Amino acid sequence: MSFQGYLTTIRSKTGKGPAEFRKLAEEKGFTQNGELKASTKAGDIVKWLKDDFELGHGHSMAIFALLKGIKNEDSE
Repeated sequence: MSFQGYLTTIRSKTGKGPAEFRKLAEEKGFTQNGELKASTKAGDIVKWLKDDFELGHGHSMAIFALLKGIKNEDSE
């Protein structure tokens, strides 16, 4: 599945897109000023998204990549 495919599936499952997940990550303390904190690990993001949104590992890792800046996807 492509990165955009993951984001499309995540939006259909949660109703949230990249901007909303960036905001939620900031509120949860995983990011600061839009940057992933050095102390935030992939497992932290996976657990959060599994617990709060019932996302699987692959979809959660797509959000982690988004937050880390590996994939700078601005589509809503």
